[in-house]
Amino acid sequence: MNLFMKNLSPSIKGLIISLLTMGIAFAIYFVFLSKPNYYLVDNPTPETYYFKLNNGEEKILSAGQFLKVDLQKGKNNIKVFDQNKTMLYDSAFTVNKARGLLNITNKDYYVNNQYYGYGLNRDSLMAAKAGIEIDKKQYLGDVKKTNKLYTEDFYYNLDEDYDKIVKNVAKVESRTKIFRKQDFINYYKNYYNFK
Repeated sequence: MNLFMKNLSPSIKGLIISLLTMGIAFAIYFVFLSKPNYYLVDNPTPETYYFKLNNGEEKILSAGQFLKVDLQKGKNNIKVFDQNKTMLYDSAFTVNKARGLLNITNKDYYVNNQYYGYGLNRDSLMAAKAGIEIDKKQYLGDVKKTNKLYTEDFYYNLDEDYDKIVKNVAKVESRTKIFRKQDFINYYKNYYNFK
């Protein structure tokens, strides 16, 4: 290897080193930093549901389970059946983004916006937002409720956690995550240390 490198001109050596560095950077990104895009169908209830996406095969979703599914950008349709395989509804929805959540049970979900940054005053950011009332209790912060069949207005899905590390120290950033109702209440109490 040393003999090979000695015979190369400095510009070729620089090119080889640059290509190797770029390859290592891409490998680090894809192994540690890249975020997979996917769609989930969720069932936070104690019942069992069956569903068919785009007239495909029937899938089962047991109590408390979520399932990754393939969706195409554009118009999609879903047929949802109860545990006795009686059709509950047949509906269409539009996919625009690379990740989303299908709420086949029409339950409430909460999309929370969490802020990152050094020297960040979380309390003042939370107090500046209207917050939301859940079960007659007020929750501060930038949080919205949704119970639509399909939503994609979030960054982190149900099965993902917020970043533990601040990636950009120069400014305040934010990321949204979707939660089931009880998961949001638990997260709120733990993250903000409210009793």
